[in-house]
Amino acid sequence: MQYKEFCYNLAKEAGQVMLRYFAVDNGMQWKSDNTPVTQADLEINSLVIKRINKAFPDHDILGEEESHIINNSEFLWVCDPIDGTIPYSHGIPTSVFSLALVQDGEPIAAIIYEPWLNTIYYAEKGQRAWKNEKLIQVNENNSLNQSLISMEAPSKIWNYYKVLEELDQLGAKTVRNRSFIYPSRLIASGEFTGGIFGKNSSHDAASLDILIREAGGKTSDINGNEQRFDQPINGFIASNGLVHDKLLNIISRTN
Repeated sequence: MQYKEFCYNLAKEAGQVMLRYFAVDNGMQWKSDNTPVTQADLEINSLVIKRINKAFPDHDILGEEESHIINNSEFLWVCDPIDGTIPYSHGIPTSVFSLALVQDGEPIAAIIYEPWLNTIYYAEKGQRAWKNEKLIQVNENNSLNQSLISMEAPSKIWNYYKVLEELDQLGAKTVRNRSFIYPSRLIASGEFTGGIFGKNSSHDAASLDILIREAGGKTSDINGNEQRFDQPINGFIASNGLVHDKLLNIISRTN
């Protein structure tokens, strides 16, 4: 089975679960790390493990809520069952399903599905990036002025609020959705120009890495280096490529 067909089918199944539990009693609870989880998160994560085990039994799975790592495989599926659980659990439709296939640390395929508008973003290594079967690419903004920048997860490594203040002074329009993949996928289709993520969770960035690269953009850790997504990451910076160094310079000045 091709990865694209598998990813599309699984994403649509996950989307149906998201819709079924949305704006109803979704069983939201707070985890020990002070982040929420709903029944939909748990069901989708279990669904992902079930479908991958059947289609690709030699592959491993890293999920936000549950993992299945027993094969020591070069292939690892990295899943965020619902990116944006906080808005989702409070009846705000700003969340997505995210799944990436990582080979030896490098994302080689990914899907991001927004069920509210039935919007699919998909990328495969060397096959460019797509939104609902139409090619997409990053924008050509070379200035941060009037550019939309997604920011999420304040970091202990760099000063989130100083970065926010400097971006504001440069005329950038920063957005925080209590999710990162939901707004940052728009970098690939040109609506946003960049994104800054402060934590070390690979499930919050693996799908974006290949999607934005295949759309002509650039990604890195917070120091400008490439990184693996089969282990904790060192933050995540994504952009159209033209403003990437500017974002990195702002972060380095505000450490």
